[in-house]
Amino acid sequence: MLQKTIERSVYCSGIGLHSGQKVHMELHPAPVDQGIVFVVKTTQGKKVIHPGPEDIYDTSFATTIVQNGCELKTVEHLLAAIRGMELDNLIIEVDGNEVPIMDGSAASYVILINQAGISEQSRAKKYLSLKSEFFLQENGKWIKAYPANSFSVNFSIDFPHPLLGDQKYYFDLSKQNFTASLSKARTFGFLSDVEKLQNHGLIQGGSLENAVVLDESGVVNPEGLRFEDEPIRHKVLDFLGDMGLMQHQILGHFDVHCSGHALNATFLRNLQINRETALSLVDMEGKDNEKALGKDVRGVPVEATA
Repeated sequence: MLQKTIERSVYCSGIGLHSGQKVHMELHPAPVDQGIVFVVKTTQGKKVIHPGPEDIYDTSFATTIVQNGCELKTVEHLLAAIRGMELDNLIIEVDGNEVPIMDGSAASYVILINQAGISEQSRAKKYLSLKSEFFLQENGKWIKAYPANSFSVNFSIDFPHPLLGDQKYYFDLSKQNFTASLSKARTFGFLSDVEKLQNHGLIQGGSLENAVVLDESGVVNPEGLRFEDEPIRHKVLDFLGDMGLMQHQILGHFDVHCSGHALNATFLRNLQINRETALSLVDMEGKDNEKALGKDVRGVPVEATA
């Protein structure tokens, strides 16, 4: 299996979920071993972000990263699409401080990537493989990770809402499974929280066009749900996207209960801190690159004019 990037540059525009501002975004091909790189247009010029767990700044109703004084919000759905479509190297140029929310799922990003085309590159794909079990538990929520030869998630939620309640969903990562089962699942929230969040400067761009809204008894959106269990599928989508902040795709099985962006971030930070004992860097040629884990491997430099 070889590393992958896109064949040609593509672009889209949309609204930032929390800022409410229009955002223009471009995806560009990147060379082997570059990884995922954001180039953010700011009033001080273009800033380059090589994202990692240590760059997670805020997890309030989205994942926000900050590097070199540059902030970028709501990266999780795009990162989920990148992992789900099995891309390794990509330059993402954004002309604001938030990734466009599109329809609240990853489906628009899948369409964009398919429009760009996927190109195999000349070097073997690299993975982070769990060496042993790695657990995190806080306040009745947990993430338990086990060594495996693929990425899979067994996710459960428990919400005091008649439409949600206790749900479980199992997902085994492949491009086909992601596209068919996960990519179209939209973010969701509760009508009772909308005014409070907007008063705190959040979800300024939120609407029934980019989120599933639940009242006390059911779904406010006139079209209803895309899947009967759409909310938990979106929780798995968020989890995949947050795990996408690691430098490479993780190989492991995850047993997850009621986790959100905050617990995902804590898990990633702990995993990154213990990466030398918890992870092995391997490629599909069977080579063990474990020694590279002791370094801050962020790929080759990217010019801010990308």
